[in-house]
Amino acid sequence: MTQQQGRSILAMILRNFIQSLRPRKIRGDLVGTDYFGNKYFEIPANPQIGKRKPSRWFEPKLKDDFEQEIPAEWEAWLRGRRKVPPDEEEVLRNLAIMKQKKENAKASAVTETSGNEQSMLEKEIKGMESFPKYTEYEVMPGKEQGKK
Repeated sequence: MTQQQGRSILAMILRNFIQSLRPRKIRGDLVGTDYFGNKYFEIPANPQIGKRKPSRWFEPKLKDDFEQEIPAEWEAWLRGRRKVPPDEEEVLRNLAIMKQKKENAKASAVTETSGNEQSMLEKEIKGMESFPKYTEYEVMPGKEQGKK
């Protein structure tokens, strides 16, 4: 009886080993896509088999592009900081806000540079005279202020 159990255990180990060498296809549920064309997948948690956290990943639009940009909402979902995936309205609303902030930053940069250019030109014209002169400090080492 022990030999049969031993054979079945060895057969089971061998079968599991051979199955482990075969490539597996991981199948997850498609959760959504973003405006870049990335697809997001999830395998839900299953406490019955000891899996406490869901597995989440994304497939970039271009398969070999590992530096693909990801919207912040989807990245938060991937990292587990969000429990529910973002909906399309939320992502598009935040994209519009981001674009508006970029436009405002460009506009304020243009107005700031026009005012700063004037002050920079005045400083360039003055040259070394714009710096304060103190009598207690030497201009050149070993020489006094008044002597040249």
